[in-house]
Amino acid sequence: MKLIRKGEPYEESPGIVLPDGREVDVSSFGEDYDEVFFETDGLIRLESWLNENQNDLPPFPENIRYGSPIARPSKIVCIGLNYDDHARESGMEIPPEPVIFFKATSSFCGPNDDLILPRGGDKTDWEVELAFVVGKRASYVEEGKAIDYIAGYALHNDYSERGFQLDRSGQWVKGKSCDRFAPFGPYLVTTDEIENPDDLNMWLKVNGETMQSSNSSNLHYKIPFLLSYVSQFMTLLPGDIISTGTPPGVGMGMDPQVYLKAGDLVELGIDQLGISSQKVVPAQ
Repeated sequence: MKLIRKGEPYEESPGIVLPDGREVDVSSFGEDYDEVFFETDGLIRLESWLNENQNDLPPFPENIRYGSPIARPSKIVCIGLNYDDHARESGMEIPPEPVIFFKATSSFCGPNDDLILPRGGDKTDWEVELAFVVGKRASYVEEGKAIDYIAGYALHNDYSERGFQLDRSGQWVKGKSCDRFAPFGPYLVTTDEIENPDDLNMWLKVNGETMQSSNSSNLHYKIPFLLSYVSQFMTLLPGDIISTGTPPGVGMGMDPQVYLKAGDLVELGIDQLGISSQKVVPAQ
């Protein structure tokens, strides 16, 4: 299944993309795509309900906004320096264990919402990433069983204000957590729809120029290992997000460095997970 949520911010309705491409509203199912939904086998229950009701579901109006395909998660866990070539362009080495940091959930937004440049920042950077959503409570999960804990995959842009992240005491979280710094979606694509998450092309453009182009096969630490690893240090709740890292081509790695400015347009996509775009607007 492809899960979507559409509508104005904080008023999104849950929906589904049908096999023929139609996007329909499933509000009559009576649940949003949140922690309780995933924890209570919501994907299984929704699929069963759709078998009986999908022909009667209303389509979404045209041009209605995409929200994030899941409601705000309890955690957005990110993995740093997880592509060998991105680490090199950053002047760093792949660490012996994954680097873990958080994005504040208040940075979470729809896939096509405007990117707001933060006050006091002048080094806002882009990062196309493959993310996955936890499907059930996960603690001390064995790597061989990790795939059973994943609900699906999604496109994520892990925006970073490098001035906050690196120039001011080297604290990653404050450079990753500004408002609108986690556009997510448009879809949550369930695991049964993705034959091989280790072979997905990904790309990102700024003002039509390709900046990032890679494939998830280049991940240093793979998805099952990452879920298992993170679960050794914290309980992952249903609906939590783990974002797996970005390939080379970020603005910080260029010579000279290039950062976003008001009026820029960022477009990105991953095979089978859709595309998103964000217009860059001034600080508010």
